Amino acid sequence: MPTELLERISRDPHYLELTRKRSRLAWVLTAIMLAVYYGFILLVAFAPDLLKQRIGDGATTLGFPLGIGVILTAILLTGIYVWKANGEYDRLTARIHQGNAS
Repeated sequence: MPTELLERISRDPHYLELTRKRSRLAWVLTAIMLAVYYGFILLVAFAPDLLKQRIGDGATTLGFPLGIGVILTAILLTGIYVWKANGEYDRLTARIHQGNAS
């Protein structure tokens, strides 16, 4: 790719908006996932008796739904990123292409 085109794209306001928004979302989603994951790991390490508590009269313990919750959180956060990438980020990318097509 020619250097002139790269410099023009790097100065494009849509490109700057795209990189700023994508970076901010990535950091927020990463922070949420790290908090959920390490929160669960800290429970496993320091409060195993809490996770061993049975729910109702069955054999299911509290640790099982919390572990499933960690997995579902990861799926949800991935879905949020994909939704933003396929919508807002694709629109900004198309504007960058239109503004620098030559």
